Amino acid sequence: MRPLELYIHIPFCVKKCRYCDFLSAPASAEERQKYVTDLCRKIRSYEGVAGKYLIRSIFIGGGTPSILDAGQIRDIFDAIRGTFPLDSDAEISIEVNPGTVDRMKMISYQRAGINRLSIGLQSVNDQELKMLGRIHTFEDFLETYTIAREEGFHNINVDLMSGIPFQTLTEWEKTLKTVAELRPEHISAYSLIIEKGTPFYEKYGEGERAEARRKRELPDEDTERLMYQFTKNILADYGYHRYEISNYAKEGYECRHNLGYWDRIEYLGIGTGAASLMDNQRWTEGEEPVTLSVENQMEEYMFLGLRKMEGVSKSRFQKSFARKIEEIYGKVLIDMYAKKLLEESGDYIRLTERGIDVSNYVMSEFLF
Repeated sequence: MRPLELYIHIPFCVKKCRYCDFLSAPASAEERQKYVTDLCRKIRSYEGVAGKYLIRSIFIGGGTPSILDAGQIRDIFDAIRGTFPLDSDAEISIEVNPGTVDRMKMISYQRAGINRLSIGLQSVNDQELKMLGRIHTFEDFLETYTIAREEGFHNINVDLMSGIPFQTLTEWEKTLKTVAELRPEHISAYSLIIEKGTPFYEKYGEGERAEARRKRELPDEDTERLMYQFTKNILADYGYHRYEISNYAKEGYECRHNLGYWDRIEYLGIGTGAASLMDNQRWTEGEEPVTLSVENQMEEYMFLGLRKMEGVSKSRFQKSFARKIEEIYGKVLIDMYAKKLLEESGDYIRLTERGIDVSNYVMSEFLF
């Protein structure tokens, strides 16, 4: 049986955040129930192929999956377990937003077999949360986190965001240290990206006025670089090791589901807009699968694998593609080594500290 990761998309939220470009929107209780009914039917439709695979991880993402009620979560997991074989040690995660979950929901998550929570905090500063359009306060987060611990969750991720409008180094340091003091097993620390189609893009995206606002309200490049250094150094002091560009974990608590994405483990996405990769075919739900060429597969191997701090394995590349990595990317590698953006460490090729700063550029060099 081949390993498979399962992603379930819940495209609902209480209110759209000002920076968010994910496929999500508010919906009525009736719309949510219809979606869950259709989702369960779709899950069961894979019964014919499910026997080939063993589910090694499940991730319920969104949107805000915790907006669903306990019965709806139960129905989803009944459909999953009735269709797919699950590894006894499967990592099963759900995204949770403060203000949408209570103790009864936490208990229902335990009963459903969920063993990992990913809580969207972003900041401990209530003004920054308001700036982002979040519906919760830091106190709301603390209540959610406390209930999760009391109900027996021992694998919790907390999402944080730097580069928020008007955010200072001091406030970012406070956010990092305050959350690290709570000792979650995992911390994801992302920098704000201004995405098209969002209220933040309308304000900061294009034009002279937007540029003036960016200079006045968003941290400059030097400050963002210092925030990046603060993140790495402060979290290391609290015992978190960085295993991916934006992710830090206590030993043994790296997110297996995300590692699977970066290692190109097959995954099946179910739900509106969910993406899948199976049999070297990639598709988004509702669209026709596209077969990846060998060149496409090599590209993905490089730009996904280089996100990990350990980098990409030369021997695994050769085993996967029957070619040495130097045969395919020799000129690029020589150039990246000369610029001190990549380095070798045993069997692995990885980003240097300098390379991490310009990781998008480095990864783009591996596209054919």
